Amino acid sequence: QVQFVESGGGLVQPGGSLRLSCLASGFGFNFIRMSWYRQAPGKERELVAVISSNRDERNYADAVKGRFTISRDNAKNTLYLQMDNLKPDDTAVYYCNRAVIPFNWGQGTQVIVSS
Repeated sequence: QVQFVESGGGLVQPGGSLRLSCLASGFGFNFIRMSWYRQAPGKERELVAVISSNRDERNYADAVKGRFTISRDNAKNTLYLQMDNLKPDDTAVYYCNRAVIPFNWGQGTQVIVSS
């Protein structure tokens, strides 16, 4: 059974940083292109960042480019998102999943950027 457990969210002031983690299980994580997504209140879920299985390709949404860094540890079946210089518009629930064709969604982790 595919499962994602996201963690690391919280309340942070503008300009602050957070590091999100996602422990994946139930599929061949090492061989799968993975993504972080987010959903802000009242908005549709959107793609934030993508990383290839061997980490040689990473792509970001324009809104987070230069501030967020996606990474992965295939030995630990874990995906990460380092978020720096956070802005109020980054407030959302963050999810990890397979890129392009997502599996079932996990519970996500809430990020609130506010002073």
